[in-house]
Amino acid sequence: MPKVIEWVGAREGDIVWRYPVEEIGWGDNLIVHEYEAAVFFRDGKAYDVFRAGRHVLTSANLPLLTKFLSKIAGFDKVPFRSTIVLVSLKQFQGKFGAAGQTKELAPLKFFGGFWFRVEEPNLFVNEVVGGQGTFDTTKLQEFLRGFFNERLIDTMSQYSLADVYGKLDETSLLSKNVLFDAFSRIGLELIEVKFEGIDTTPEWRDRLFYIKTGVSGAEVLRMETVQKSSESLSKSPGAAVGAGAVILPQMFQQPPAQAPAQALVLCPKCGFQNPQTAKFCNSCGAPMQVGAITCPKCQASNPAGTKFCGNCGNPLQATTKCPKCNTEVQTGTKFCPNCGAKME
Repeated sequence: MPKVIEWVGAREGDIVWRYPVEEIGWGDNLIVHEYEAAVFFRDGKAYDVFRAGRHVLTSANLPLLTKFLSKIAGFDKVPFRSTIVLVSLKQFQGKFGAAGQTKELAPLKFFGGFWFRVEEPNLFVNEVVGGQGTFDTTKLQEFLRGFFNERLIDTMSQYSLADVYGKLDETSLLSKNVLFDAFSRIGLELIEVKFEGIDTTPEWRDRLFYIKTGVSGAEVLRMETVQKSSESLSKSPGAAVGAGAVILPQMFQQPPAQAPAQALVLCPKCGFQNPQTAKFCNSCGAPMQVGAITCPKCQASNPAGTKFCGNCGNPLQATTKCPKCNTEVQTGTKFCPNCGAKME
């Protein structure tokens, strides 16, 4: 008497169901409802797949399994053993949630939901149901949660805290694009990913706030050093409090600004760079060019008689010669900067 193989009483949220009898007879009736698929699974491998409809099991509609069973003499006359897994093709929701870290090693906690459906039943049964031994929905949801969390932790570690923190929609889209291929490899279509919350530690939240307001990373670290030093000193005996009055103001002080670089003049003989005030080359001793004109705009040194700066093109002031030492002096100067003589 042919049997009727059918998934009866499927509950909302059930993803898979295994027919409890593994002895299948030729001529048995397999009923596959709409949004279902039936997969024949034996010895760790998925064979033939049936979609919605009423199917009488024969060697003609079980070509893959028949090829495997044909090694047994008289296989088409006696019942055969196989596991029949009914898979729902509806859309399902899974939950995720884990703790990881960003690329700057900031602690990160996140949770949310993802939506998926079985796209390739035979691949899904091979890789997940049979491969993991998860023949019921509860175990399957646990596997998918771990599968999702593991790959999401790896994805988050490639981005900075500023990239993902407070950007739930962008992070959801990013995660979906990255995890889509991973789900496809186990026969699933990842439809949507939605983060419900992302958080980090108070220390990193403060650090992120300052960075977003335009404070440099170095300045944030300096402020944190001051804060930690303050906390440490406040726990120390009275002697340390006095020391703190000296240490903390020094920490708050900004680094001193560097003095502007002194203008240099090239030696006309050896090309050595000398200070602008040098009368003789510090390398070869040759006399430096007399009457060099300093550009008032860029401070570059120009040869005597130059009307425009060779560095920036700025017009140079007119000059006159000192009546005593014959040095070129800018017009309007009252005393010669070389010998001190009064200009006429």
